[in-house]
Amino acid sequence: MHSTKIFEAVIKQATIGILIVNENGEIIYTNLFIQHLFGYDQDEIIGKKIEILIPPRFNHKHVSHREKNFRNAISTRPMGIGMDLFGLRKDGSEFPVEISLSHFNIPNEEYVTAFISDITIRQNQESAIQKFHGELETAVENRTKELSRTLQVLELLNEKLEISLSRQKAILDNAGVMLYVTNSNGIIKFFNPEAEKLTGYAAEEVVNLMTPIIFHDSKELQICKEELEKEHGVLMENDFDILRKKIERQQIQDLECIYYTKEGKTINVSLSISTIHDKKNNILGYLGVAIDISHRKLAQDNLLEALAKEKKLGELKSNFVAMASHEFRTPLSTILSSAYLVEKYTKTDQQDNREKHLHRIITSVNSLTNILNDFLSVGKIEENKIGIHYTDFNINKTIEIIIQDIHELLKKGQEIRYHHTGAEVINLDPSILNHIMMNLISNAIKFSLEGSYIDIKTVVEHDKIKVEVIDNGIGISNEDQQHLTERFFRGNNAVNINGTGLGLHIVSKYVEIMNGTIAYQSKLNKGTTVTIIFNKSTLDHHEKITTH
Repeated sequence: MHSTKIFEAVIKQATIGILIVNENGEIIYTNLFIQHLFGYDQDEIIGKKIEILIPPRFNHKHVSHREKNFRNAISTRPMGIGMDLFGLRKDGSEFPVEISLSHFNIPNEEYVTAFISDITIRQNQESAIQKFHGELETAVENRTKELSRTLQVLELLNEKLEISLSRQKAILDNAGVMLYVTNSNGIIKFFNPEAEKLTGYAAEEVVNLMTPIIFHDSKELQICKEELEKEHGVLMENDFDILRKKIERQQIQDLECIYYTKEGKTINVSLSISTIHDKKNNILGYLGVAIDISHRKLAQDNLLEALAKEKKLGELKSNFVAMASHEFRTPLSTILSSAYLVEKYTKTDQQDNREKHLHRIITSVNSLTNILNDFLSVGKIEENKIGIHYTDFNINKTIEIIIQDIHELLKKGQEIRYHHTGAEVINLDPSILNHIMMNLISNAIKFSLEGSYIDIKTVVEHDKIKVEVIDNGIGISNEDQQHLTERFFRGNNAVNINGTGLGLHIVSKYVEIMNGTIAYQSKLNKGTTVTIIFNKSTLDHHEKITTH
């Protein structure tokens, strides 16, 4: 009786799904793990057909397959060999499973026990490994088999080591990884062709002359030495002793380290070094196996870079949400209140009030549009999705159109003065220049007082295109000028003025994309001058490249 309870407890608490089905395909027993796996309570599943746990697209085939198996009294075996099997949860989601079936009978009754495992994590891991290491893993697997056979031979080496090595030379020469064999003092005695290819050293340059230390990074060796002295209190007679002590402690197995080639280039390798013994277990030497993992490391670095970029974009979005929740509140409130008041001003003599509130609505909508445009521009810049389309256009007319478009943002009494010098047709991306000028002029308007002038100057000379936006506004402190191009930065004297803190960041990036330079001159309460210069020789060179 005690044994029965133990058995029942083991089945019930097992960390693999167990269920029993009768010959009618009805579920008569499930353990707790099955209920957890499929999301059903026991009373929801007992008595139901087994097909309740199978995706509908497999149900028809499964019913006939089940009936056939019961007639033929299936033996214990894995289910669906060579096939992808899936389970169906109560919520309708599917997941990959591994199933093993066992048949048993009680007089006049037949049953099947199914052992079910969720292999989602395993499949995900296998897919990730295959994605990043597919080709490398295949090569390593094949070559590991060759090395295993080689190691079995090497373990039988005796005092005739040189003769044994020569007998195995044909195999070692064709191994797809770097192999070297040293004597007990670390002097290289064998150096295969792959080792020559990987390091750039010919066999005759290292055999009987060098130790593997010549391939290792001196900084890594020094770190190993300090660790061994600190942790184990061992002293090294020479550099090869560092490797010898780590081999004794089995610390050089699949060790990632840096190798240097003869030309001084670095290679990332996975290094394993094992000892070679004679029949009396005396150490005859060492076998080193180095696999070039540079491609794998590059893939890992690219992945880390992508993750860092994704994190950066995530922070950008989080900052935008925080900023938007604050910056959207004022214009939205203005739009709501003005729209309500416009509705109230229905009489002819109230037209001035209607126009005032309509102007407030237009200004607020423009403010919201600018915020959204700023964020979209930053997103495109961060994702490197800004394309440059150079074309010839009239800078004088373009700036005048921009001034007309931005006229609605002017404060009472403000005036924009524009002056152009030199040729009028230039070769830039007009769309990007439009973004730059809209940002700079709107900033000048926003940070200047009513009744002030905003000067725009463009100069086209034989070797450069110069653009200046000059205002007489609140200015920027020397301390704040160091952070002007940072995302979401707001000057200490601008915290009470609406804005995203993205404008100058976007401008600086756009200027950089078109190989220009940007400079700021500003004093508190004296105004700010922003100067942008595009070098025409650089632009002409770029135009020739894109034309061809």
